Amino acid sequence: MKLYDWQGAPNPRRVLMFLKEKGIELEVIETGAEGARLSEDFLASDGQRTVPALELDDGTRIGEAMAICRYLETLHPEPSLMGTDALDSAKVDMWERRADVEGVGAAGELFRNSHPAFDGRGLPGQAERIEQIPELVERGRARMGWFFEKFDAQIGDSPFVTGENFTVADITAFCATDFARKVSKVQIPDACANFARWYESVRARASAKR
Repeated sequence: MKLYDWQGAPNPRRVLMFLKEKGIELEVIETGAEGARLSEDFLASDGQRTVPALELDDGTRIGEAMAICRYLETLHPEPSLMGTDALDSAKVDMWERRADVEGVGAAGELFRNSHPAFDGRGLPGQAERIEQIPELVERGRARMGWFFEKFDAQIGDSPFVTGENFTVADITAFCATDFARKVSKVQIPDACANFARWYESVRARASAKR
């Protein structure tokens, strides 16, 4: 199997963290090119024009971070990262989805509409020119603030987003936060002490090292 990556992007990183937590080794192919773009070779081979993408030995490609993780979780169920029973799995799915939409989505909205390298590329996966929208920059910052507040309340005194076990909900929330901090200088609010504690604990994990 091969995983198509773009170093620095949050969605491929979600899968890379998942692989490290599972102890799964596979070939990782960097698709980034000069000018903060995906390589022409990758774009020509992938109709979705987005990463990550997992290519199986028979040539089948699976896109979207959580679809890839679900496939690998089925093949390698231990350690469980997507829930241990029906209720636990539902909670993990719920909070992972919220981290994706409200965290990764907000961070991407902020970055793509503010960075000069993404002029004309306001949305991922599109071949035609998509203009940046300046108003979405401030909205993205506001959304990140709401994301921090919601997850701070959810984490509370627990070690992880859904309780005692580290899951894909933690991976997605961490990748959203780390990306926003590094590329858009977003800071975790002082009032979100639970979130800040959680973030530092996840950042210390071996899977968070790139």
